[in-house]
Amino acid sequence: MSAALPKACVIGHPIGHSRSPLIHGHWLRENGLAGAYEKVDVPPADLAAFVTGLTERGYVGANVTVPHKEAVAGQVAALTDTASVLGAVNTLWFDETNRLCGDNTDVAGFLGNLDEVAPGWEARTQVAMVLGAGGAAKAVVHALLTRRVERIIIANRNFARAQALAAREVSPEQRLEAVPWSELDIHLGEVKLLVNATSLGMHGQDPLVVDISKLPMTAVVNDIVYVPLETDLIAAARARGLLVVDGLGMLLHQAVPAFERWFGIRPRVTPALRTLIEGDVLRHHPRA
Repeated sequence: MSAALPKACVIGHPIGHSRSPLIHGHWLRENGLAGAYEKVDVPPADLAAFVTGLTERGYVGANVTVPHKEAVAGQVAALTDTASVLGAVNTLWFDETNRLCGDNTDVAGFLGNLDEVAPGWEARTQVAMVLGAGGAAKAVVHALLTRRVERIIIANRNFARAQALAAREVSPEQRLEAVPWSELDIHLGEVKLLVNATSLGMHGQDPLVVDISKLPMTAVVNDIVYVPLETDLIAAARARGLLVVDGLGMLLHQAVPAFERWFGIRPRVTPALRTLIEGDVLRHHPRA
């Protein structure tokens, strides 16, 4: 690898939609660093060879997106505790002994975004509700557990998947509970943090239909979807006067630990960066 030009990449299949090059390119310019960040389409059949050959290809590390996050977790020499619990990796780097390491920064991204927009939220949140039971929901639930939320309600259209996610062992002071999608309205009156961790409401997906009128006025509504920039859930919560946390901030904050590992500087999530990514989203989805 060239010491003068450290290079990282994001791999997925397909990969054309990724905004990671915009984010990391902005930080490289902002910090005056000589480096590069690329996106590479890697079909599943080529994944093992690509990861094994990262160094030979000149990369100091990589981001990993769908559909490779779980498969890559089995290819690294060392996983962080978070990546091990989630069984999924979105960041690769080499440690001082040249071992390939893996982390899942979705947890840090979710919490960083929430902390920025709704500081002190955990002190006010005894009950949270997470919509979804896939990989994003697993990261959100893990994040909430690390912040000692007492009760986490999981609702998913496939109830069995919600039950499987809620079956995780937790401390006696915390509780995970699965509820059928048809019954989520029953519990909204006690929820202080509502998180949409599904793809519902995303551009090109089915709408998310949730009646948030039962939420307390002190509740925070967080939608991890960022295309469109303002989802129907966020718009409805904002119209009701609730504190809202949109999904774009999570995308930006999850990139921070990776950049620091590769390039040695901890970058900042700034209004300028957000404006840059918002502009790209709007260019590709002008009605979003």
